[in-house]
Amino acid sequence: MNTRYPLKEYSAIATPDALDVLDVLCINTLRTLSIDMVQKANSGHPGTPMGAAPTAYCLWQRYLNFDTNDADWLNRDRFVLSVGHASALLYSMLYLCGVKTKGNNASDNLAVSMADLQSFRQAGSRCTGHPEHGWTTGVEATTGPLGQGLANSVGMAIAQRWLAATYNRPDYAVFDYNVYALCGDGDMMEGISAEAASLAGHLELANLCWIYDSNHVSIEGATAITFTEDVVARFRAYGWQVISVADANNLEQQANALQRFVDTQDRPTLIVVQSHIGYGAPHKQDSREAHGEPLGVDEVRLAKQFYQMDPDTQFVVPDGVPVHFSTHFGKRGRNARASWDSLFVEYRKQYPQLANQIDCMQHSQLPDGWDLVFPDFPADEKGLATREASGKVLNAIATQMPWLLGGAADLAPSTKTHLDFDAAGDFEAFVTNDNAYFSAELGNESASYAGRNFHFGIREHAMCAIANGMALSRLRPFAASFFVFTDYSRAAIRLSAMMGLPVIYLWTHDSISMGEDGPTHQPVEQLASFRAMPGMVLLRPADANEVVEAWRVTMHISDRPVSIVLSRQALPTFDRTRYASASGVANGAYILAGALAEKPEVLLLATGSEVALCIAAYEQLKTEGISARVVSMPSWDLFERQSTAYRDGVLPPTVLARVSVEAASAFGWERYTGQHGTMISMQSFGLSAPGKVVEAHFGFDVAHVVAAAKAQVLRHRSVVE
Repeated sequence: MNTRYPLKEYSAIATPDALDVLDVLCINTLRTLSIDMVQKANSGHPGTPMGAAPTAYCLWQRYLNFDTNDADWLNRDRFVLSVGHASALLYSMLYLCGVKTKGNNASDNLAVSMADLQSFRQAGSRCTGHPEHGWTTGVEATTGPLGQGLANSVGMAIAQRWLAATYNRPDYAVFDYNVYALCGDGDMMEGISAEAASLAGHLELANLCWIYDSNHVSIEGATAITFTEDVVARFRAYGWQVISVADANNLEQQANALQRFVDTQDRPTLIVVQSHIGYGAPHKQDSREAHGEPLGVDEVRLAKQFYQMDPDTQFVVPDGVPVHFSTHFGKRGRNARASWDSLFVEYRKQYPQLANQIDCMQHSQLPDGWDLVFPDFPADEKGLATREASGKVLNAIATQMPWLLGGAADLAPSTKTHLDFDAAGDFEAFVTNDNAYFSAELGNESASYAGRNFHFGIREHAMCAIANGMALSRLRPFAASFFVFTDYSRAAIRLSAMMGLPVIYLWTHDSISMGEDGPTHQPVEQLASFRAMPGMVLLRPADANEVVEAWRVTMHISDRPVSIVLSRQALPTFDRTRYASASGVANGAYILAGALAEKPEVLLLATGSEVALCIAAYEQLKTEGISARVVSMPSWDLFERQSTAYRDGVLPPTVLARVSVEAASAFGWERYTGQHGTMISMQSFGLSAPGKVVEAHFGFDVAHVVAAAKAQVLRHRSVVE
């Protein structure tokens, strides 16, 4: 059954009921500022801000706890604009509420100035086309790709639950904030929203409220051409409370719905608000033309006349509007912050160690002694899989760093990412009569919101976006899956890099060597694509000790995500008395074998599991009188940050004989092999067979490396002669 409201059942354009004069003036100012921003830029989306302005106003003015003087206050309520194309509404709100900037990058110390509003979507403006976290104070997450903000909000709600369960004490509710996300029809269509909503319902995240601005219009027209499902029934099946508001312009209905959310303690809430896109524009309301293009000069005038605003002026803020916001939104936030500050002063006296941990989280600092218990991996020809080594290092760090937490997309046993020390526990809803069977079935008495093992289910995309929300909340999350399944979650990973979030990604089963599962599970092009992603640090360690150093590097990175790419199969643990120290990982690439003082005849370049092939080839070449150098290159990104002198020392420009070995696409290796070097790589997808058979089939064996090295030496000797 389709319970969505047909357009014909909407009321005609009218002045909103149940609003006082200042409410009307504030809402219409939000609308007209948004209209003017889009019109002046000749670009943008005016319709949703016009229809959703009362919804945003009601939430901010009556419920949201947010300190305008400190947008990073730890216990602020979070507001995520998942419907990111409605950015003009958020910028107008930030301006009218007087939110202050974190730095000195806005005039009058405002996060968004009038000049920013007037330069919407222009270079240098804080009012970018879609909200960008880190660029504009008050923007909680970078949004635009629909559904991402919703999944981020689930991560934020998870973070609040974990922080409260871990750090709150009797009479000290240090963390009790709520998380709100404003979304639209497009968000509801995206698959990631379904993944995130399903998990949020399972986890009973009662601190999470999604407000669905249902205006029934998308770029192609009425949503009825593609979207006729019963959203209410779907969310109830997820375990959500669903509340319907028949008219976005009725603030009392919206306030009642928000109060029901606040009073509900056992499930997340979806508030479905029926609205008109382009509300007040007589020729474009409820049409696709109001969605993604300026209204036009004539329609703007008519809309302003309907709002009883001067049609001949632009960017006008009537007297009384900023004061009204300050009297309600501003005062409530200031009072809440002052009370919290007093509470935290006493909390710090009572629980100094816990307060210190909170400080470390807030300032992205590592706790003292975080790296004192790293495992030691002696030389071993048989060795172990780098995923195994990573699991040991992860557990060692996590015992010293309580806010390092995470999980896998149903693959923790395979990715070796389960935290198995005492008291790690599982993050789950507290046991109630409704889910008692669940805990009894698992025999897990330690399941609670204080658990540090997260079970994301087979939801790779939502997992990565949720991890972003956790990182935005100052936790240090890790997320894991098979490397090939990053294709399911690329949009969220890209946003990790765009926002500069220190999410730790652990990708295992890193190459064709994983074997029998075949081409569908064997990554080929993924390494190249991650290396191409701005802001992503990729590390593919070659043995257990390189894994240790990869983690050491990762934990010091606080301004971007890191992907550690790990093997399924065992790799030899190199004898570091014969070969160079693994500490060279910090430089991205280093000379593993072959004296620095000697000029080699050929360079053997590799990452991960293929480094062992190069070491074996190096030893054979040495017996034949050929001087080779093995360079382990776990991170191209880190290597490119080194000085020219260091890079030339590792890869001497005069040595043109070069062989790269990587069981993946060769794309990008020409940067290091040169035009005439040899690249032993994948030119196709993989093969279903035992790992060693697959490697041999595609030429990843010592014989091929030795032959390629000899051919390079001969080629360049002849050139010299």
